[in-house]
Amino acid sequence: MSDAPPAADGLKRNVGLFGVVSLGLGTAVGVSIFSILAPAAAVAGPAMLVSMVIAIVPMIVFALIYSFMGAAAPATGASFEWPRRFVHPFAGFIISWMRIAGSTAALIVLTMVLVSYMSSLIALPTKLVMFGIFAAIFLINLAGVSFVARSQAVMLVILLATCAVFVFGGAGHVEPANFQPFADKGILGILAAIPLLISLFLGIESATEVGGEVRNPRRNIPLGIGISVALTAAIYFGVAVIAIGILGAAALGASSAPLLDAALVSLGEGGRALILVCAFVAIGSSINATFVIMTRFLYAMSRAGMLPSFLGKTNEARGIPQNAVFLAFGLCCLGLFMPQNLVFLFLAVNIPTILKYAATCLAAIGLCRREPELRAAASFSLPANIVYALAGAGIVLGFLIILLGISADWRPYVLLGGWATLGIAYYLFYLRPRGAGTAP
Repeated sequence: MSDAPPAADGLKRNVGLFGVVSLGLGTAVGVSIFSILAPAAAVAGPAMLVSMVIAIVPMIVFALIYSFMGAAAPATGASFEWPRRFVHPFAGFIISWMRIAGSTAALIVLTMVLVSYMSSLIALPTKLVMFGIFAAIFLINLAGVSFVARSQAVMLVILLATCAVFVFGGAGHVEPANFQPFADKGILGILAAIPLLISLFLGIESATEVGGEVRNPRRNIPLGIGISVALTAAIYFGVAVIAIGILGAAALGASSAPLLDAALVSLGEGGRALILVCAFVAIGSSINATFVIMTRFLYAMSRAGMLPSFLGKTNEARGIPQNAVFLAFGLCCLGLFMPQNLVFLFLAVNIPTILKYAATCLAAIGLCRREPELRAAASFSLPANIVYALAGAGIVLGFLIILLGISADWRPYVLLGGWATLGIAYYLFYLRPRGAGTAP
């Protein structure tokens, strides 16, 4: 058992800088690297590399805002606590309410893709194996956040090693001719690939959700986010260059398993094992990190009186929100009955995530206006006018990204709209009469 000092709410500060990086990188580098490169190449050709560079711009904006907020006001369940405290209690509630659906969808899509990769070796009953993965993650989380962070760190090392083998092992097989013509799909192709490639970087800020469990959070959170962004961009860009260089954009765009096909060309049958290990570790770490985050915002909502009080209780021995862990596991089991369509699920994940980013940008503006002393004291402090500019840009970019997804599949918008309506009714007719909807 760790002897790390407990926070005021009973949680333990067991997560260091490497844990912050592991949670952020583990969330971002997951299923997208195995599923997004092919359609992006089909849309933009080799110029998808330009789209990737453009796609990271919104995430740099969001990363700066999250680094600032993590340094100024670290909190467990930050995506709930910040809008609740610096915007309005309803803002914190509705963002986290939407994320209940979004996080459940994220865990389903991650686990489904992981099982599909495992099934390339041996036929597996999909839903039964998905349930087994959820059970394993549930048990890991019951062991405490320090154990979760250590497991994330181990998976991060394996992930970086396998990606390095893929990049350096494939470099000798790159054909320069595969990058010509570079922008054969034109400017419209480059722009069309951006919404797809943005999903590569979602979740980079994940460690802010366990801000109350981070050692020296005002230093480690902004530093960890910066390192995570740099590593994520390097991994994705390196892998994309090698994949295009080996297969060519046309073959990459037509492939159902692009990294596997590229590894088979450059590394032979050993490449198959490499990509399967990489997929298992990358997606597994993303599942683990997503589950951790989900339990923390459920816990934070309970502590604020917006969900039943039993979810806000912690296990004294392990310093974890144990009941929230149980509920998250139950929601995962219910999620097994969701439609198993990747486009539907990706949108169901991305819409609440982008709304969360926009709400955090609003919270950054609110912090500067309501509690300027926090901004001044932050280890990663920004001038108020810079915060306003970044936050405004983040809000505009967020809503543009959400609007771009409607043409892909409108059904998740309807589903999430219904879930939001249910949440609004719960807030107005149950929470407000009990005083949970009043301003902090």
